[in-house]
Amino acid sequence: MTTRLSSPLAELRDRYDVVIVGSGYGGAIAACRLARAGKSVCLLERGEERQPGEYPNHVTALVEQVQIDAPIGRVGSHTALFDVRYNNDITVVIGCGLGGTSQINAGICLRPEPSVFADSAWPADLQEAGALDPWFDTAEAMLRPSVAPEDYLKSGKTTALGLAATRLGAGLRPVPVLVNFETLPDGLNHVGVAQQPCVGCGDCVSGCNYAAKSTLIMNYLPDAKAHSASLFTRTRVSWVGKAADGWRVLGDVIGDGEANQPFAVSGAIVILAAGALGSTEILLRSRDQGLSLSDRLGAAFSGNGDTIGFAYDTDHVVHGVGLGGARPDPRSAPGPCSTAMVDLRAAGDPAAGMVMEDGAVPGALAGLLAPAFAAAAAVSGQSAPRSLGETLRRDGRAIESGLLGAEAGAVARTLFLLLMGHDDSGGRLYLENDRIRVTWPGLGSRANVESDSQTLRRASLALGGTYIPNPIWNTLTNHNMVTGHPLGGCAMGEDAGRGVVNHKSQVFTGAGDAVHAGLYVMDGSIVPSALGVNPLLTISALAERACHRLASDLR
Repeated sequence: MTTRLSSPLAELRDRYDVVIVGSGYGGAIAACRLARAGKSVCLLERGEERQPGEYPNHVTALVEQVQIDAPIGRVGSHTALFDVRYNNDITVVIGCGLGGTSQINAGICLRPEPSVFADSAWPADLQEAGALDPWFDTAEAMLRPSVAPEDYLKSGKTTALGLAATRLGAGLRPVPVLVNFETLPDGLNHVGVAQQPCVGCGDCVSGCNYAAKSTLIMNYLPDAKAHSASLFTRTRVSWVGKAADGWRVLGDVIGDGEANQPFAVSGAIVILAAGALGSTEILLRSRDQGLSLSDRLGAAFSGNGDTIGFAYDTDHVVHGVGLGGARPDPRSAPGPCSTAMVDLRAAGDPAAGMVMEDGAVPGALAGLLAPAFAAAAAVSGQSAPRSLGETLRRDGRAIESGLLGAEAGAVARTLFLLLMGHDDSGGRLYLENDRIRVTWPGLGSRANVESDSQTLRRASLALGGTYIPNPIWNTLTNHNMVTGHPLGGCAMGEDAGRGVVNHKSQVFTGAGDAVHAGLYVMDGSIVPSALGVNPLLTISALAERACHRLASDLR
């Protein structure tokens, strides 16, 4: 029987030393470190708890786990795993549930180039060389990133990425990922949680059903619970306000059938860790309720320079689709979602740098891919000139995929590509009809976006494939971009004129460098610039540093 981390809502008390909103990297770390410091800790998560074996592995279950919020309205359960926020300029995809987006990310654990932190957007304390290095070390010690073993580094998709790197004149290197590849003593990891070796199913981004991926329910969250933190799910926070003895957190419990009930809980310290969208939304509502905050609230939103594309029907067997409910087969295992990256960063110039990584499409979508890819290739695909014979052969491979599935034909030869570079953090978050929205006029038509797309095109053509850009990046959708790495909205700064929080994650009152005592933000919303790599490790390091400072202040 699976041991649950979350507690029944009937156990929610009126007051705690620390109330944390959100259970992604920032919230989980705060819960762990402050519970270890002896504080009574309450963590509130709006989604549900899911354990290995409970993630969707076929299309019907996956569709049920999607919620979409768009300007015209929203559909889906408020606790669905995949939280898609469609906006006119950029679509944001985040995870909803205990562990936040750690449930559905690729788990790539990279440090940004040091030059990133030298940017004037960062507070002076963090611009110092190596300022975050001890906290990167601390986060890595708990998260335990590791490089995939040789068998997975020789997989079809990693091999194809390596060929693309060579033809682009760039290097390929393995990336550390939050996946366990070893048989552990007694089957338990370093915090006493049962964890198994990776089976190579490729379904990291739809939820690991094999207890191999090191999501936050495998490390920080169970450690927090072991030190008496109380974790509650289906608790959606609306706003926070000052109280005589600290802070009051108000929201509603998401009930069955969306029959919600209001709740309130108090704490001497409140830490918002609901992500770039969630924490900004809560503070915007709090400002509407009278809380004084920086005018920079909602500014400096970044998509971390994300650009996606597909190298469709290449000359190489890729096996880039997860296995879903199928039994893992070592002969054709995709391996982890991501294993390596092409390093295209220009030395000393973060704005000119980018990295390109491989990915695997969730197996739950396998049955939809053949017609979807064939249609996208016909509408927006770009390929080198081909002879009639070659065209007919490729048409045959498309038909083969339609008949035999994703493990055959054109789909089996398709590589998912993710490029991360840099943007100008020029997006803005705001409330409309009490829902968070993003505006970023002209984002998808900017020269750097076109340049990034051309890099993906060159990689696709180098493999003999057809380049399919982000399917919603077109004229009809105003060149809408997609990101799974939202940053900013509560960005750090030296004072309220330049940011929403200081280098210690304390929230500015809106006047100079004065802060609200006991109010913090610890998540991706405080990152003031694109990072050029996957952000989870930087968010974790910032949270570790802030919690250390906070715990020291409480002594």
